[in-house]
Amino acid sequence: MSIINIVDVEATCWDKDPPRGQVNEIIEIGLTTVDLAARERVAKHRILVRPRRSEVSDFCTELTGLTQAEVDSGVEFAEACKILAAEHQAGARAWASWGDYDRHQFTRQCQATRTAYPFGAKHINAKAAFTTARGLKKRPGMAQALNLAGLKLEGRHHSGADDAWNIAALVLELAETGHWPQ
Repeated sequence: MSIINIVDVEATCWDKDPPRGQVNEIIEIGLTTVDLAARERVAKHRILVRPRRSEVSDFCTELTGLTQAEVDSGVEFAEACKILAAEHQAGARAWASWGDYDRHQFTRQCQATRTAYPFGAKHINAKAAFTTARGLKKRPGMAQALNLAGLKLEGRHHSGADDAWNIAALVLELAETGHWPQ
């Protein structure tokens, strides 16, 4: 398990309840490939996903920087899952995310769209690993964890690609200190 995928998704969101008939849908998949043995981030990837059952709100654009026009140029969700499997070996590699939101969002969206789940069974909750390693009572957000680890936030917070890159830095810090689950 030397090579793992770090995944962070951004989804349609609203400052209050979703408008009638709309649901949270993945609009960006950020993925950073990490080589744990070499202790390095190998590659940074971004897949834009065109939503079908929702629209990007002004709140979502403010949070993520993504616009409706930008995600309209993305691929269908099923195609994004095929890309994860074919180009990033998502079914064969262990993967991690900051918390369980990303895993649950993929599960919900795959079920709703009857799309094959692109990942293997080995998911690691990096937030839980960080919390345990630091002996914290409350699980910190990614930006707070970077601060606690003495790492700088690189890029834009709530960009899937940038957040995956930053989570990967935290994973490498955990691996370096012997706290990354094997």
